[in-house]
Amino acid sequence: MTQTPARPFGAVLTAMVTPMTPDGAVDVEAGVALAKHLVDHGHDGLVVNGTTGESPTTHAPEKAELVAAVVEAVGDRARIVAGASSNDTAHAVRMAEQSAEAGAHGLLVVSPYYSRPSQEGVYRHTLAVAEATDVPVMLYDVPGRTGVRFAPATIARLAEHDNVVAMKDATGDIYGASKLIASTGLAWYCGDDALYPAYLAYGASGIVSVVGHVVGDQLAEITRAFDEGDHARAWSVFSTITEAIDAVNGAGFQAVMAKAACELLGLVPTRTLRLPQVAATDDEVAVVRAHLVAAGLLDPSH
Repeated sequence: MTQTPARPFGAVLTAMVTPMTPDGAVDVEAGVALAKHLVDHGHDGLVVNGTTGESPTTHAPEKAELVAAVVEAVGDRARIVAGASSNDTAHAVRMAEQSAEAGAHGLLVVSPYYSRPSQEGVYRHTLAVAEATDVPVMLYDVPGRTGVRFAPATIARLAEHDNVVAMKDATGDIYGASKLIASTGLAWYCGDDALYPAYLAYGASGIVSVVGHVVGDQLAEITRAFDEGDHARAWSVFSTITEAIDAVNGAGFQAVMAKAACELLGLVPTRTLRLPQVAATDDEVAVVRAHLVAAGLLDPSH
């Protein structure tokens, strides 16, 4: 799988956690090591500084440093998409500009959250970010976090802009996605691990995942199987990762549980997060561990 017009950011991307030291500093070296691991295991793209990367609590210089380091490390093998999302349009524009300067290959732009603007406001906000650089944009529709969706008419308007090339869809509205894939021509990325085969069946290009931290090879195999028309094989592989999906998504705190899973597998040195996120407790880690063992990803004696 490589970058194509249908897959401008590759097919399998993970919204990467931002590793931190025990005192809460961004651990760029660990971030680079994690990025290399992911690209070695099924990924042809990565999202840096997204929600799972704790974007609300990392600061501009930290974001830019991480993007630059990851691009330098794996940018020749994977497309690096940087978060440029805020409910302050000027702030989102600055993040876009800084990410472009750091070498990002794409920008992830969420609908403005909390303030719940009108669709005209959503459109103008997103257009301002898209026009701030020459870097292609992946929209991100996640109403469970933002409180406001991109309406179909707004997506259609934005799709007319040359820089807007893709959508990360975390709405769960697969039928709506199928219509927009057909009408807009945007590359459509599933934003919900549990729905990936279903989205592929309706025409999605790939996935922006959380469980990909631990099952990137399997996600790549599912994608290849669908590309080859072998849906039975895709579903068979998917059935092997459901325990892992439950491990990182089941509690609803993806950044927390993804870091716990990565720590258990030795992919990050600590499960430290910044407030208001709180690191998984030992009891929560035990639940994650049990799921990883059940998925065959972790030795029970570990």
